[in-house]
Amino acid sequence: MIVHSTLPKLILLVPVYNEEAVLPVTSQEFLEKLHALIKARKVALDSQLWYINDGSSDKTWEIIADLANKNPEVTGLDLSKNYGHQAALLAGLLEARTQTDITISLDCDGQDDISAIDEMLAAYQQGFEIVYGVRDDRQTDTWFKRTTAQGFYRLLKILGVEIIPNHADFRLVSARVLQHLADFGEVNIFLRGLFPLVGFSSTQVYYHRRERQAGTSHYPLRKMLHLAWDGITSLSIKPIRAITVFGFLVAFLSFIGVMWSVIIFFLGRAVSGWASMTSIICFLGGIQLVGIGILGEYIGKIYLETKRRPRYIVQGAVGQIRTVPVDAGANDDSGGQKGGQKSLSTLERVFLMIVDNPQVTRAEMAQKLGINPSAVEKHIDKLKAAGMIERFGGDRGGCWAVKNRYNDDERC
Repeated sequence: MIVHSTLPKLILLVPVYNEEAVLPVTSQEFLEKLHALIKARKVALDSQLWYINDGSSDKTWEIIADLANKNPEVTGLDLSKNYGHQAALLAGLLEARTQTDITISLDCDGQDDISAIDEMLAAYQQGFEIVYGVRDDRQTDTWFKRTTAQGFYRLLKILGVEIIPNHADFRLVSARVLQHLADFGEVNIFLRGLFPLVGFSSTQVYYHRRERQAGTSHYPLRKMLHLAWDGITSLSIKPIRAITVFGFLVAFLSFIGVMWSVIIFFLGRAVSGWASMTSIICFLGGIQLVGIGILGEYIGKIYLETKRRPRYIVQGAVGQIRTVPVDAGANDDSGGQKGGQKSLSTLERVFLMIVDNPQVTRAEMAQKLGINPSAVEKHIDKLKAAGMIERFGGDRGGCWAVKNRYNDDERC
């Protein structure tokens, strides 16, 4: 297990579908959390918040575009149509895998407890590549949903599917894992079952699931049943084997029934049995139709897989892929590796000085860092080019504005 000693770049991934009511509420929570993590030096300065619009028909995309215009750390991906929650989340994961060190996916409705992100990051620093967010209870669910969910997890376990009970899609995943997830090309997507198949070191973080912050759920019983069926048929062939086993059992019982009928006939005790014969025929006919239906479901999935159609199409994007320049750590003034751990780059230290003290001058920064004022100016230019800071006033009496709002007042 590899221990991660550097500050990782984080992308928060939030799939959305017709969430115009809740998006303005939770977006501020997500941004504040992202800012707090950066200021606490738990994630890199260029960490971001991504929204994946799954073909919404309301004003969701307009809200995302407005957020991206006002917040440099926000990016939006617009899918060409409604592909479904799992496909939308997969789109975010695959598009982000080359842009980040880690991703954390969560729902837009605010039910996932964002305070658990700190524990996830701590687990990642300890060397875990996947950190699953697991509900500590299901008290916020109705009795029906709680009972069916528990039954679903038990059924998957019986069918031999490796899955984390009471885990939805709130998880931390490293870019290393995402590179291998991209090799899983199936069209029928059930991410909760795919990540255990990818492997790598993993752990769990428990959290309390909250009530939805606003709006209504877009995951009715029909969609939940569809997701459950996809999970079963995409990850296990035991239903087909069950048909085979049951077929052998019925064949064995039928053989005994035939032998019994022959014996009764020769003994001269044969009696017409319309009711029993009708019951047997109906029973066997029903079993055959169910078996054909299950086989047809698997054949249909094979049909879809062989077409190799794209699992999602991104028709547009807003915001910017905002990164600290790649040469920031190269030839760095701070000394690079120390004691087996990478220290903060000078660029990061300059930015954090500005965050902590918006009135700090270039000369003061150069003195504290022990570098030339020209070197400080070079790093400031990079931060300005990345859209992260702006200067108001002269070097004396002026102040810095952190444009992604780490301070309460945007203008210092």
